[in-house]
Amino acid sequence: MVQLRGWPSFPEELPVFTPETAPPGPQALFLEWLAEAGEHVLAPHAVTLSTVDADGAPDARVVILKDVGPAGWAVATSSESPKGVQLGKDPRAALTFFWPGRGRQVRLRGPVSPAAPEVSAADFLARPPASRVEAFIGHQSQVLTDPAELDAAAAEAERWVEANPDVAPETWTRYFVDPDEVEFWQASHDRRHVRLRYRKAGGGWVRERLWP
Repeated sequence: MVQLRGWPSFPEELPVFTPETAPPGPQALFLEWLAEAGEHVLAPHAVTLSTVDADGAPDARVVILKDVGPAGWAVATSSESPKGVQLGKDPRAALTFFWPGRGRQVRLRGPVSPAAPEVSAADFLARPPASRVEAFIGHQSQVLTDPAELDAAAAEAERWVEANPDVAPETWTRYFVDPDEVEFWQASHDRRHVRLRYRKAGGGWVRERLWP
């Protein structure tokens, strides 16, 4: 695997990040970075959601950011999915955004809480039809012994969604991650990466520069 060291990590030109001019709270800076990433990279709203299982073992998968607001950073899934079950038992999570085309990542972690049922239902009904069908198929991450079973389940779910366009599964849940820490990381070709951490303290945020 010698070629691993030969692959470029970031483009030649990288944006400049000046922590001294960062806003007092992390959401404004995150939204600025997200919008900027959206001008340069695919799926800037894709995020790695990390949880722990019943044995304390870490688990991670890529999902889509749904919103950012007063309640925190929002993602959504079925409460019966592996990640939903894990969040039900240990309501803490980490989110990691990585935009290699800009040499940037954002990391945050904190407690997780479910949204009100009507908010979760609205989230589901805003999904494209194919995504709603996928959610009604169920059995996420279970062993599939015969692909024909998936085809049959998909056909049944599609009929259900067409007949009930305004119905959301009771298990569909929007989850809010309300971070205790948010870190912004800007790559530098001289390896002196710029890191700024926001940490909750005393009802506000403390900004701290970190060593690379």
